[in-house]
Amino acid sequence: MITLEVVRNTRLSPHFAVITLGGPELAHLNPTGFDHTVRLFFPREGQERLRMPALSSEAWMAELMLMPKSRRPWVRNYTIRRFRPEAGEVDIEFVLHGDTSPASAWASRARPGDPAGIFDIGIMYLPPPGLPWHLLVGEESALPAVLAILEDAPESLNAEVFLEVPETADIRKDIVHPEGARIHWLPRDAATAVPGALALETVRQATLPEGRFYTWVAGESRLATGLRRHLVNDRAAAKSDIAFFGYWRQGRSSPG
Repeated sequence: MITLEVVRNTRLSPHFAVITLGGPELAHLNPTGFDHTVRLFFPREGQERLRMPALSSEAWMAELMLMPKSRRPWVRNYTIRRFRPEAGEVDIEFVLHGDTSPASAWASRARPGDPAGIFDIGIMYLPPPGLPWHLLVGEESALPAVLAILEDAPESLNAEVFLEVPETADIRKDIVHPEGARIHWLPRDAATAVPGALALETVRQATLPEGRFYTWVAGESRLATGLRRHLVNDRAAAKSDIAFFGYWRQGRSSPG
């Protein structure tokens, strides 16, 4: 368990903010790059301080659930967007959608000095070596992970990248990526549209390169499972070449 505090809260676009965390304990984090994932702990509104589990193994979850809700922190999975060990800082990007989720509400009001904590999980982007190209797909909840993967990817990477965002104003202009990665931005620009549906349909209709490829897809669960089904059934992709992660499901809240 690594206890940190908010250093900065920077708005990136209408639906994205980056929370910069720092503190001496960050020296215990061993960054692996790509989609390096951590469990993020943050206090519930009204809690005077953050009570982190004392255990530093997966047994922490049982300890957490024994806490009364008045003391129990929120915990959610997030990707490390950037890590600056020389500055003792780590960036985590949040999707902002009002107070409809605990994480969005916390990110909207987080101020320097506010407590937070992380527990290391590791990476899930593990492509087999030697494949000629990669397919990376995600909606807004997976955008930070995809951008981090692209920043850490070798310059030789060839990739088709489909990134769905809530609106045109959320498109990033300054992302770092290999020259062989083609970025397809997919703004929904419709508040009633289901996240992930546009990305799924676009890839279904897309003309993709020939040859065996590795897929990394994440976001709303129907995007992840639907794309895997399409690639296996319609494009003869091997299941072992597809990494798919349902971060969340429309209409279903995460347990607290």
